[in-house]
Amino acid sequence: MSTKHSKAAEAYLKDEKVVERHDRTFFGVREKRDRMAQALPEWENLREAASQIKRHTATHLADYLELFEKNAQKNGVHVHWAQDADEYNSIVYDILSQHKVKKVVKSKSMLTEECHLNENLEKRGIEVIETDLGERILQMMKLAPSHIVMPALHVHREAIGDTFRRLIPNFDEIAATYRVLDGSIVEKNDPTFLTFVARMHLRQQFMEADAGMTGANFGIAETGDVVVCTNEGNADMSTSIPKLHIVSMGIEKLIPNYEAMAVFQRLLARCGTGQETTVYTSHFRGPRPGGEMHIVLVDNGRSSILGNEEHWQTLKCMRCGACMNTCPVYRRSAGYSYTYFIPGPIGINLGMLRDPHQYHDNVSACSLCCSCDNVCPAKVDLSSQVYRWRQQLESLGHANKMKKMMSGGMSYLFNHPKVYTGALRLSPAANWIPGPLMNLKLNPWAYGHQMMKFPKKSFHQIWKTIKKEA
Repeated sequence: MSTKHSKAAEAYLKDEKVVERHDRTFFGVREKRDRMAQALPEWENLREAASQIKRHTATHLADYLELFEKNAQKNGVHVHWAQDADEYNSIVYDILSQHKVKKVVKSKSMLTEECHLNENLEKRGIEVIETDLGERILQMMKLAPSHIVMPALHVHREAIGDTFRRLIPNFDEIAATYRVLDGSIVEKNDPTFLTFVARMHLRQQFMEADAGMTGANFGIAETGDVVVCTNEGNADMSTSIPKLHIVSMGIEKLIPNYEAMAVFQRLLARCGTGQETTVYTSHFRGPRPGGEMHIVLVDNGRSSILGNEEHWQTLKCMRCGACMNTCPVYRRSAGYSYTYFIPGPIGINLGMLRDPHQYHDNVSACSLCCSCDNVCPAKVDLSSQVYRWRQQLESLGHANKMKKMMSGGMSYLFNHPKVYTGALRLSPAANWIPGPLMNLKLNPWAYGHQMMKFPKKSFHQIWKTIKKEA
């Protein structure tokens, strides 16, 4: 069994201050989510409604897709269908090349990350500018997102400031403008100042762009609308200035109508960031005057997931990131330790559905605490799915030999009471073994743990004594 995740996590854990900050930051978001949930008496009813809506839509997906296409076309939108990532990238490039596009401004979209759209367009001479602040920072630093909602929260402001100074050509000019407007001398890496720099830099990109691209949080079948939720307004800027708007939408993002949308709108931001709602909830029904709007509906394995009886529920995920914020493994090992581009509990399952041989190492990045199930707004059974994947590692040829041997030993011990009782009586002898011998590298338990002190009497012995006295 591969140890890619555990090795990457081990390297990350060496810097205790960084780990503590990452853990504290994301659990803080989890706590905000809890406060929002507790403020709504109907919270669990909303979660159940969201789960049932997603189940209904998934089991009637073909009908709703046809309805969505029909209504979107009525609104003057061009609708395209992509079976896989290659077809999707080809469709997008063809649209852009027909309009002689040289620069695209792009709102955050995990689907484009999944299909490697940026790399494909840049290879063909089209400049792609991420406009979500976190995504833009990572793009300039040549890094991938480490979280699906807060992609650059792990990056410190000092690194952001250094990156801006190196890569934004008119940085000094923007800084001078800020000093004139603010009238004070600011700290070198003051967050407000760096945000102003990013805003001025991106404003220029919006003005120069030939096309805008967005993802889609929801597609409304009844009306043909696309709904995009952001906190920065970058999706609106990406679509209101360029005349060409391309929407990238996974087919699982479809919901029946605006009544269903009301349920998800109340859950999404509360679960993802601890807000009552996102700052901007933008509804795109048709092209701007004199412009064009295209929607590319992407399958890329989603139909296969729908046909998977044990794992189809991953399609209910609305990508809020709540499972990552609560996951003790993600919080302590961070996003880059996972080998699939989406980390955390949902990423473990999506990676295995994509390629179980390539991403099987992530399956061990779970304590099975089930906290992810408890916070998921659509009640995806994330931990149960991870457990089921673990049971399949043997048939996939990726079971850990050491764990198999240990499991065999434990099975023998628990199925032979006399051996088990004898082992319990002998266990206190381990207390006399010198610590250095117990905490060798050969003993994985020694990493991050102190060997336990065995009690003089086992629970069984104490229980028998109590029974006799009673």
